[in-house]
Amino acid sequence: MSAAWVLDEDDALELLAYLVTAARTQVDEAAEYGPMRLLTAAHRLAEKIDSRSSDGTGALVDGPLRRMPLLAVPRDDRDGYVARLDEVCRSVAELLVARYASASATTGPV
Repeated sequence: MSAAWVLDEDDALELLAYLVTAARTQVDEAAEYGPMRLLTAAHRLAEKIDSRSSDGTGALVDGPLRRMPLLAVPRDDRDGYVARLDEVCRSVAELLVARYASASATTGPV
């Protein structure tokens, strides 16, 4: 199965630069900012791939991921923030199962 490329080299380098500089920034920042930095990278990636991805991936980036706020873990509603992040994680897992479980069932274990 041949998959379409959803990132070109410039897009990938932009994401790489963000991740590396966010890692460096995180060394000096409060830990509450870590999830925000990672979600910012996820949102940037989503913006790049949205128009070039499958319907399932498009639904993920336009739905649960887009609804996830880009903020530091709030002290006053940490549980709500974690619940929203759990929803995004579940949505990613459901997409991966739907996309790859049927392929592995026909090809067997790797």
